[in-house]
Amino acid sequence: MRSTVGWQVDDSSSALRRTRLERRDLRPDDLAIRVDYCGVCHTDVHAVSVRSGEAGRPLVPGHEFTGVVTGAGPAVTRFTVGDPVAVGNIVDSCGECAMCLAGQENFCHAFPTLTYGGLDRHDGSTTLGGYSREYVVRDRFAHSLPAGLDPAAAAPLLCAGITVWEPLHALGVGRGTRVAVAGLGGLGHLAVKIAVALGADTSVISRSPGKRDDARRLGAHGFVVSTDPEQMADARDRFDVVIDTISAPHDLGPYLRLVAMDGTLSHLGHLGPITVETTDLLVGRKKLSSAGSGGRLATAAMLDFCAQHGITADIEVLPSTQVNEALDRLRRNDIRYRFVLDMSDLDFAASSRTS
Repeated sequence: MRSTVGWQVDDSSSALRRTRLERRDLRPDDLAIRVDYCGVCHTDVHAVSVRSGEAGRPLVPGHEFTGVVTGAGPAVTRFTVGDPVAVGNIVDSCGECAMCLAGQENFCHAFPTLTYGGLDRHDGSTTLGGYSREYVVRDRFAHSLPAGLDPAAAAPLLCAGITVWEPLHALGVGRGTRVAVAGLGGLGHLAVKIAVALGADTSVISRSPGKRDDARRLGAHGFVVSTDPEQMADARDRFDVVIDTISAPHDLGPYLRLVAMDGTLSHLGHLGPITVETTDLLVGRKKLSSAGSGGRLATAAMLDFCAQHGITADIEVLPSTQVNEALDRLRRNDIRYRFVLDMSDLDFAASSRTS
């Protein structure tokens, strides 16, 4: 086994503590990656809050990270030591089902192996995430980090970026498409940047009028205040695609009414039960869809597109020692728009007894 250092949920609280972790020895198609930057996602907050590590399974969050290859198994041909790479929230799949064969490993019928909190397909161990100085991953689920992308600001592309790229690409968003992004947070700000780069006429829908300037800075052409009935009425049937990134439970009706005839509301932010009035779909032949993460081909395409257009996340970088502060601030939405942990401070703990 390989020894490294990372941040794990403490069994006695929801706080993370620094501890020594074990990674598997390299299999023939494995990469060892020095994790340099790891994004902090709302999924991490949820995983910590439900205490996934309490039932005897360790919890080390983190599923959007960038780093450098430090070792490779004998069957690896795509990467060499020193290559910059990026890893997202899926690290394996069955490779045989219809979804995997279609390049949609994120929808694997046998369920994809998640970067943390998943089960390794070979030995059944619990996967430990990127809040760590080293990660070992099957090489086909690592991505080359394109030159020109800042590795810290690129880390959130591997979760938030691919999550919004998937529906924008699948729905054929391009020049002339009228797109609205509901919610201007970690997902939403990247949806705006990507939609604008695709050539779409892009607006932001937010309950906070104070985000108008930020929306304009990100490239949005329009802004609708969702708490203003007049503005919402004026925007009725206006958008071909509405990307809903709002993380809290909410009524989809007002947002469906903004969708144009034969348009689509893609619901991404809140994962859970929803209730929809059929008439909100019926009037205008509107469609309701969703998406989650992306397969290997889509993730590679997204990274190349972002490199070509200079798209990265708006981030605040914190040393990994401030991981608990980052999670707490994210719970309070005290960030514009994504925290990224600098994992280099773990080098100072690697050769000492951890606390």
